[in-house]
Amino acid sequence: MQGYKQVHPVMVRMTHWVNVFAMLIMVTSGWRIYNASPIFDFKIPRDLTLGGWLGGALQWHFAAMWILVLNGLIYLGYGIISRHFKSNFLPLTPQAVLKEFANALRGRISHELGVYNAVQRAAYVGVIAVIVVLVLSGVAIWKPVQFQELAALMGGFNGARVVHFVAMALVVAFVAIHVFMVALVPRTLLPMFTGRASTTTHGV
Repeated sequence: MQGYKQVHPVMVRMTHWVNVFAMLIMVTSGWRIYNASPIFDFKIPRDLTLGGWLGGALQWHFAAMWILVLNGLIYLGYGIISRHFKSNFLPLTPQAVLKEFANALRGRISHELGVYNAVQRAAYVGVIAVIVVLVLSGVAIWKPVQFQELAALMGGFNGARVVHFVAMALVVAFVAIHVFMVALVPRTLLPMFTGRASTTTHGV
């Protein structure tokens, strides 16, 4: 008889989906804000943006910002107190990441639900760090006078805008790759709702 195991605690699942919701709103409303004053020689297609106009986009952006920050603090607190970070993301070494990446290039990717390989660990740790930078650069843009020291670390107001945009682009790239990998291994999706997965190990 096939058994099941718990692979994603309820707190991880809840914060994951709240984060998806908040990030979707922040990115799409942020694109509308960007279009009002582009920093590069292109604009985001209007149909992909949220808010309709600058004022509306700002309202959506700030509302989602508080959700993202609060949800992120809950996730970080849970990850530290429950040792979720230590058990799922450590140890992490450059050698292990390079070895696993080389295996991936040769099509030798082993995947066990609830167990992250070195590349996955690096990606998750990296995207958490990028989201922190995203929030800090957003604060520097929002309150450049009150947080002028923070803005100065990023090259001033305009520098903070560039940092914010690059961080956003990295998060979007991570999400795109993440969704692509879920499409390749669709059985990884259901456990993010139920928390449980078959104890049978598969390879892809």
